[in-house]
Amino acid sequence: MRRRLTLTLVLMLVAALAATGRAAALTTPPSVDARAVLVADGATGEVLYARNATAELPIASITKIMTALITIDRTRPGSIVRVAPAAGEVGESSIHLVGGERLSVRDLLEGALIQSANDAADALAAYVGHGSIGRFVALMNHRARRLGLRHTHYVRPDGLDAPGHYSSARDVFRLARLAMHRPIFRQIVRMRTATIAGGRRLHTWNDLLGSYRGTLGVKTGHTGNAGWNEVAAARRKGVTLYAVVLGSPDRAVRNDALVSLLDWAFAQYSRLALVVPGRTYASAALAFTSDRLPLVARAAPSRTVRLDRTLVERVVAPAQLEGPIARGRRLGQVRVYAGGKLVADVPLVAARAVPAVGFRQKLSWYAGRTVDEAGGMLKSLVAAVLP
Repeated sequence: MRRRLTLTLVLMLVAALAATGRAAALTTPPSVDARAVLVADGATGEVLYARNATAELPIASITKIMTALITIDRTRPGSIVRVAPAAGEVGESSIHLVGGERLSVRDLLEGALIQSANDAADALAAYVGHGSIGRFVALMNHRARRLGLRHTHYVRPDGLDAPGHYSSARDVFRLARLAMHRPIFRQIVRMRTATIAGGRRLHTWNDLLGSYRGTLGVKTGHTGNAGWNEVAAARRKGVTLYAVVLGSPDRAVRNDALVSLLDWAFAQYSRLALVVPGRTYASAALAFTSDRLPLVARAAPSRTVRLDRTLVERVVAPAQLEGPIARGRRLGQVRVYAGGKLVADVPLVAARAVPAVGFRQKLSWYAGRTVDEAGGMLKSLVAAVLP
């Protein structure tokens, strides 16, 4: 019979930064000129750094993320919208819509998200609200409550300054992260230009799309009360990060703040070989012999991990095995956890083949064991009898 006892070894490893000998020490987050900032991991939602993250602030056209999200969930991209007269009259950023004009939902979404056009946002709101922008705003606030955005309240679908219209850096991140799961939203917010109905040429306000490697979107915003704002997402090293900047004094300062925060955040991660292929992580006793079988790790891809996290390596392997065993047979595993989350799970395999044990070998092993046990008993008896 093969013994299938399993041993689990828990090895506390040093922090990945020290383990890899990397010289780049973890630094404090950069100081940026803004009313509120936040940097977070897009995959886990974990906040890496935040300042005034729950402060209720005007967010300007970042509002259009919620406008677009509700529109996407309640319409089809090809549906045709007849522009309401009031939408055509809204001021500031505009694609010069005319009341009664007809455009597709997709075109209006591009106008609202790429060029941040207020008239496009209001046209969508009136369409989804069945002629009532107030009804659409009620939908926005209902969705905010459902999503647990406790520091958010909407008054307008376009984000123009209005008393009681606000959100927070934390809520903006959570909403942007959710919206980026909608394929059409994700496609639009990474576009730098587009041409829509009427030959309208759109240009993004998101400067990072043309200057910061890995930028995925998402939305800018600016008014007199709000200042210069943006929530940006970028992907590098297999990591997607979000940075939110609210209330910067000008466009250049906002852009510099986003770059500084994202650079700092990406520096907190590194791609590491957490398990070494071919390395012996355990060995199992071989039944009816005095030999042991090394168990080695299979080839494993590297993983991106936070450098400030202690890694826990757990090796699971059988205590004893009996042949026959083919070389390369899976017999255990190495699991690596970072901050309690499983980040690598690699099989352990037999380093060599082990033949089956024959009857004579088993008989010889039992005989030898009997002799050893008898000798031990005799020594114990003699020790007990002699003074």
